[in-house]
Amino acid sequence: MHEYEKPVTVDAHQHFWDLGRFSYPWMTANMQTVRRNFLPADLRPVLNRVGVDRTVFVQSLHSLEETEWALQLATENPWIAGVVGWLDLKSPDLERHIDRFSDQVKLVGVRHIVHDESDERWLLDECVVRGLKVLARCGLKYDLLLRPQHLKYIPQLAHRVPGLQMVVDHLAKPLIGRGEFEPWQTDLAAVARVPDIYCKLSGMITEADHQRWSAEELFPYVDIVLDLFGPQRLMFGSDWPMCRLAGEYSEVLAAAHQALWSLSADERSDIFGKTASRFYRLQLSSNR
Repeated sequence: MHEYEKPVTVDAHQHFWDLGRFSYPWMTANMQTVRRNFLPADLRPVLNRVGVDRTVFVQSLHSLEETEWALQLATENPWIAGVVGWLDLKSPDLERHIDRFSDQVKLVGVRHIVHDESDERWLLDECVVRGLKVLARCGLKYDLLLRPQHLKYIPQLAHRVPGLQMVVDHLAKPLIGRGEFEPWQTDLAAVARVPDIYCKLSGMITEADHQRWSAEELFPYVDIVLDLFGPQRLMFGSDWPMCRLAGEYSEVLAAAHQALWSLSADERSDIFGKTASRFYRLQLSSNR
């Protein structure tokens, strides 16, 4: 990179939804702030205002059709650098489904809404483990959407699926609104000891009090994950538009910058772009 080139800033976690195209069963009546369409035309002006260059779309449905739709949006909007879609990990046809997307270089990972499964040990199911081994062989990453009670299973999962790079979304949703740290902190420390597991600095304000949260309230949680993972395994994500339940994109980004103000320019560059680029193998340039 030439000295005059600005590092590419990446939002490693955002969503789109189209209520006319898909049904979102998790979108309850008390979510009126986000209960409408959110599409690239809504996000791009926001990114321009705050200076974010690229994003990674993350699934919100267990739907191959949503994955196909997101990849089409990424084709039409080059600033969407990657898509974390959904594939049925339990399907005996998983490899065939992956082959179906073999020409889609922007399909960089897979996610399942694990924290909504009734079985707390869902990730350790033999069929799921088999599917995750397929992802590892194919070079796809896996996003872990968890709550604190799921963290204790992740080191065992990593042992059973060697070589699979995973990232913990939203810090595994600690109970920020209650100011609680345990057992989340202890269990996350065990997860962080696995070198192939990363963490997203995302989704925090929706785990705080939606009406009265402050950036200072988030700082202890940021300090913990920074100490556990370090900047080279930590990546910023806005969780837009879900974040709008508690605040705007600009507030999420500002809070992250405030929490990380003491880091060096190189360390902040990791968290705000380089880590996501390395982890997801994004094809980036500094031209917007």
